Amino acid sequence: MQPFLFDFSPRVFSVSEINAYLRQKIEADRQLQNVWLEGEISNWKQAASGHIYFTLKDPQATIRCVIWRTAASQLAYRPQRDGEAILAHGKISIYEAGGNYQFYIDELEPAGQGALHAEFERIKARLSADGLFDEERKQPLPAFPRAIGIVTSPDAAALRDILHVLRRRYPLARVILSPTPVQGDAAPPQIMAALDVLIRQAVDVIILTRGGGSLEDLWAFNNEALAHTIAACPIPLVTGVGHETDFTIADFVADVRAPTPSAAAEIVSPDRRELEQTLVGQEIALTEAVGYILRQARTDLRHQLWALERLSPQSQINNYRQQIDGLIQRATQILRHRVDLRREQVENLAARLETLNPYSTLRRGYAIVQKNNRVVHQKQQVDQGDEIVIKVSDGEFAAVVQPSGDS
Repeated sequence: MQPFLFDFSPRVFSVSEINAYLRQKIEADRQLQNVWLEGEISNWKQAASGHIYFTLKDPQATIRCVIWRTAASQLAYRPQRDGEAILAHGKISIYEAGGNYQFYIDELEPAGQGALHAEFERIKARLSADGLFDEERKQPLPAFPRAIGIVTSPDAAALRDILHVLRRRYPLARVILSPTPVQGDAAPPQIMAALDVLIRQAVDVIILTRGGGSLEDLWAFNNEALAHTIAACPIPLVTGVGHETDFTIADFVADVRAPTPSAAAEIVSPDRRELEQTLVGQEIALTEAVGYILRQARTDLRHQLWALERLSPQSQINNYRQQIDGLIQRATQILRHRVDLRREQVENLAARLETLNPYSTLRRGYAIVQKNNRVVHQKQQVDQGDEIVIKVSDGEFAAVVQPSGDS
């Protein structure tokens, strides 16, 4: 086997190559891509482009920080002065052109909230490991809820926003409010009790909501016991807690997370105008379908009536009756022809009989001579002195045979 040959000769790099190499190495480190840093602000400056540049420092060190314009526009908290202590979340990378490593920030909070954030991440990790965030266990929302339950403070602006949206979009639904405090240490058990009330009311969907606030204001919705209650809720549940950038443990456990209370109302309710358009379209389609069915039914009925007529006993009787009429007419013609033929034969026979009738001969001046009721054909049949009967056309008379001159 040939030994490996190692080349230990130094390679010459460009500055840009080294900076690019280091940036790739840093960005490949997952721990450096999800970082919370605490420190004081120095030299806060927002450029005309909208990007924010500043330095974050502690007593021993500093780090350059950048907030891009898109992230800056979504900040829920903005420091008011240099020297203010903050808690920042983001990732570490290198600005290659300057060769400086920098902290690219996407979220800012006052420094006092660092412990809450750490607790939030611990609860989140624990519940995620227990499977409470899994998509497989989440329930689908009903398309047309008849009863919508709301869990929030009765004095909350979020409630007014939700009711306004529901009246506009879906006034058919019955809305049931289960009031509860939504802030403070005593809020979680009261929120759980309010949820239990709606479960017993058998509503179709539940909105758990409150308006925006700081991390401390929203902390009741990060309660672990409340998270288990939401996960066990047999009714589909939508959270609408805080602003679009606010996330709570309840949001991760809920079946659906809405970015705002108004958005939660829109998610659970179909739009009345869209329903009207859908109904109009379905009405048109149904009318066309029914028309088609009726036309087909009429056609089928005509065919069936025709078949029934053709196969009915009455139709067959009429057909036989017509056949009988035809047979009678034909028999009549045949009989008439035979009668005429017989008449002609009779007339011919009558004419022949007339020709052969002796009385016809008598009427022509001939006479019939009978002796002893027998016709005399020859003179040898009579003798002198025999009595004979002579029949003429208008009668008969007796005579006696006399000798003739040539006898």
